[in-house]
Amino acid sequence: MTKPPGQLLKADLFGRVERVHLSDQMPPIEAVRRDLAAARWWVRGLARLLARREQRALAVLDDLAASGQVPRALGGDRRATLRSWMDGQALQIARPRDPAYFEDARRLLRQLHRRGVTHNDLAKEPNLLVRLDGQPALIDFQLASVHRRRSARFRMMAREDLRHLLKHKRSYCPEQLTVRERDILARPSWPARLWRRTGKPVYLFVTRGLFGWADREGAGDRGAR
Repeated sequence: MTKPPGQLLKADLFGRVERVHLSDQMPPIEAVRRDLAAARWWVRGLARLLARREQRALAVLDDLAASGQVPRALGGDRRATLRSWMDGQALQIARPRDPAYFEDARRLLRQLHRRGVTHNDLAKEPNLLVRLDGQPALIDFQLASVHRRRSARFRMMAREDLRHLLKHKRSYCPEQLTVRERDILARPSWPARLWRRTGKPVYLFVTRGLFGWADREGAGDRGAR
């Protein structure tokens, strides 16, 4: 894969994420490149696995990419992957107060789930964008799952996607939560409860204590993703 010069967005153990201009495309396009070759050798296999998950999920969602709601997979290899650039602001920067944004985001989630895709990483605010027209968009599908059938596991993961979206609605539009939405927030799935009690403390120790990460890592103060 050719490697045009890019604007660094994020760099960590799993490689570099850069905004690049693909002048060899017709018409030229803006894209995001995950440089997997820059990952530390001992996590390079995991970085490639996560990149493949993202490419697979985006391939299933390609029809949504036409409307600018999710990125479009632009190919890749073992060294790097490319996806389309998404104009917009990260949720914690835009801080939407209009409940219509969250209703539209819920409809977008429904479209993902109809196609058998669960995002699985919506607890992080930078993974939700407010586009220039005020509409929602989703990015960072590295942890996404593609499901062949609507199994109990799928339904649980889809519900967790929704619950995390509602947590953000509670942060920015708490007075707009319905009784049903409050009930969903009050009843996380049993894996979520188990994770909170056992896995999350270890995760926070490793990511924040050893790696120095935060949930908003890579968001910075950029106006677009």
